[in-house]
Amino acid sequence: MRILALDVGERRIGVAVSDPLGMTAQGLSTYTRRGMERDLAYFAGLCREWQAQRLVLGLPLHMNGDAGDSAAHVRELAGQLEAACGIPVEFVDERLTTVAAHRILSEGNVRGGRRKQTVDTVAAVLILETYLGLLRNRKETP
Repeated sequence: MRILALDVGERRIGVAVSDPLGMTAQGLSTYTRRGMERDLAYFAGLCREWQAQRLVLGLPLHMNGDAGDSAAHVRELAGQLEAACGIPVEFVDERLTTVAAHRILSEGNVRGGRRKQTVDTVAAVLILETYLGLLRNRKETP
């Protein structure tokens, strides 16, 4: 089954998708938010298009592991996405994924406006890779 992963930000949401076997993660796009109703319709359509059976959202925790306002916003969005898409939503600790995404893009000499759009997609890929690794460690299938 396919899994969609989202790196949720205030302005943009990075999107990644797994292959049908749940082995690899591929970056899809960076979506620019347009208001909750339009956002939910977009992601419901994306879930249908990719036949996703699960959504994974990066959960922004503080370095000490505490959940703050950003995590509360992501959890609220998760509930709305679950209802709009009709599939389960799970979370992955996303601490330092954006930092890692910037490092990856720096190593690839990606600069300027292209980098700004790409960093969220790369972060979504890292979130999905983390989730797929957790499934493999638990010996679960996606």
